[in-house]
Amino acid sequence: MSEFFKGKTILMTGTTGFLAKVFLEKILRTQPQVHKLYLLVRAKTIDLAAQRFQNEVIRTYLFRVLRDQWGKDFDSFILKKIVVISGDVSLHNFGLEDEKLKIKMFEEINIIINFAATTKFDERFDISIDVNTMGVLHVLNFAKHCPEIKIFMQISTAYVCGEIKDEKTIVQEKPFEMGQTLKKSSKLDITEEMNLLKKKIDELRSKNATESTIKNALKDYGIERANLYGWPNTYAFTKAMGEMQLVHHKDNVPLIIIRPTMVTSTLKDPFPGWIEGLRTLDSIICSYGQGKITNFLGHPKTILDTVLNVVNKAFCQCSRDVYDDSYKKFKRVTRLVEVYKPYLFFKGVFDDSNTQNLRRATSNNIEVAAGLNFDPNSINWKDYMMNTHIPGLVKYALK
Repeated sequence: MSEFFKGKTILMTGTTGFLAKVFLEKILRTQPQVHKLYLLVRAKTIDLAAQRFQNEVIRTYLFRVLRDQWGKDFDSFILKKIVVISGDVSLHNFGLEDEKLKIKMFEEINIIINFAATTKFDERFDISIDVNTMGVLHVLNFAKHCPEIKIFMQISTAYVCGEIKDEKTIVQEKPFEMGQTLKKSSKLDITEEMNLLKKKIDELRSKNATESTIKNALKDYGIERANLYGWPNTYAFTKAMGEMQLVHHKDNVPLIIIRPTMVTSTLKDPFPGWIEGLRTLDSIICSYGQGKITNFLGHPKTILDTVLNVVNKAFCQCSRDVYDDSYKKFKRVTRLVEVYKPYLFFKGVFDDSNTQNLRRATSNNIEVAAGLNFDPNSINWKDYMMNTHIPGLVKYALK
């Protein structure tokens, strides 16, 4: 494994996100012979990008082990390995204006990992499609300019499969083809979706709608379009379209699509229980622990598919005095119930054959077994939840 990363140059997008930070820390700590990491940070200027990187990434508690490991040489190590780039995946070539930098990146990059995403289930449709669908295509097109590219890795989501109500359903590890929908009777055209979206925005602006009205209308519109083709929300819909873009346009780019499920805190590396903010089921755990809720509706046979170290989306907060809330809050709770219902009553079983095959292929590698173990069967889940994850929530997320 160390031989693969030795001398390689990596481009990461979505650098300030939780999963990207965990990956970055792991690479810097365990693969110090990596040549360089270009880190794309969304900001208007390079100074603001560098500031975000310092405040939101490298100075976070997650990097304390790495900092201790390098001691007084930490800053020089980071300076040697890291190049922060100001850019946006929703723009062609990330909006980079420095031609010399762009050419240098094209020449050097060997690995691209696209962590960039908006993970709100009911995000405005224009934002979600710009990042999760068109952003993926922009990153792929950038990769095509890199002659030394070895891997393009896309971080998707297991829930592109949509809502599964039959517990006998096996969700296959199969990427979406262009135009494929979850309703066999329909056909999806991404270009047409973009045109309809533009028409919707123009219509709203022609009526002098307020920004708040436009925001809410585009949230509703995203869910409406998702439901039309069988997806439960805007997030899953736009991530599925992102997969379509990759599969259809990848040409000779070596592609890997990762589909994590719900994500929780670190198991033990670099230390147990680290998490940032309340994620997915964490809001339920915390609300229950704080006495804000006494129960939560769900299917008793639903399997909570959690992946350690990875995070997708914050859940709704519940309140004991909900009946005294305003109509606005009631509408929001109602919306959140509809948005999250597919996951609370999810009955499908994910086929993880590819992961199992990878695990078997690396089972005899001592290095992988020691530092890159990803076998969920080796985890005592009750012990992890009670003695690692929940204490981690209290220490890092509720501070």
